Amino acid sequence: MQLLVVGANGLLGSNVIAKALARDWECTGTYHATESMFDIPLHELDIRDTDRFTTILDAHEFDAVLNCAAMTDVDGCERNPEHAHAVNGAAPGELARVCADRELAFCHVSTDYVFDGNAERRYAESAPTNPQQVYGESKLTGERTVEKAHDGALLARLSFVYGTHGATGTLTGFPAWVSDRLGKGESIPLFTDQTVTPSRAGQAATALLDLLAADVTGTVHIASRSCITPYEFGERIRERLAASRSLDVPVELLAEGSQSAVDRAATRPLHTCLDVEKVEHVLDREQPALADDLDAITDAL
Repeated sequence: MQLLVVGANGLLGSNVIAKALARDWECTGTYHATESMFDIPLHELDIRDTDRFTTILDAHEFDAVLNCAAMTDVDGCERNPEHAHAVNGAAPGELARVCADRELAFCHVSTDYVFDGNAERRYAESAPTNPQQVYGESKLTGERTVEKAHDGALLARLSFVYGTHGATGTLTGFPAWVSDRLGKGESIPLFTDQTVTPSRAGQAATALLDLLAADVTGTVHIASRSCITPYEFGERIRERLAASRSLDVPVELLAEGSQSAVDRAATRPLHTCLDVEKVEHVLDREQPALADDLDAITDAL
């Protein structure tokens, strides 16, 4: 398999590269600001530059393209909606169109923020979408432009992504923030009125590659089986830190908080746990629980 990863230096993209190389796939990557540390062909790319993307495709013989690039700053999207819609909405559709013209497989990564968070049960792939902020709106537009441009595209929705960088091993995301604060003995306010199904980047990357290898198309949710609050997530991290470092990490450092108490530019949905039955059925295996995913990053904590 010859794979082009758009956004190869991000958390998810770097894990896709690392997992693909471990399978002896031939990989090429693109980056926007910071060049990846992988020893593979790399190209600078603003995903809004369709001509540049076309030139990269024409210089190689790819079997598939996986787009991990996005504007993920939720509050930044709210402040700059035009840019958010250009990067997250219009650009993915153009990439998909170019791939469709060349009969290349195309995978695009989306988010649980396409949902409003008001459902009482986990969101299946077929659940109605109703984003509550510009980020979710722009990502939903991206899904629709990709579907319109490439009828064989794979759309993968992830939730609350975290993990270790595929090239550097650096811990990134929620566990990095929590472990850093706890290590300094600082109190951490964590929401008890939000529930998510966290997606570990390394595990999600493996699932994405397996789905591509199996020629799966359509929308698929990739996340853990655990539907938890950030406060509960923080508790699990505190327990791991206390056990792995043999440190006294008082539970009192974790403070119960509420989203309503935080003034932010963009609204966050309260409950966006994803139903992962489809990906489990397609890949014939269970998605990991949070405990399993934390086992995989314990050394990085």
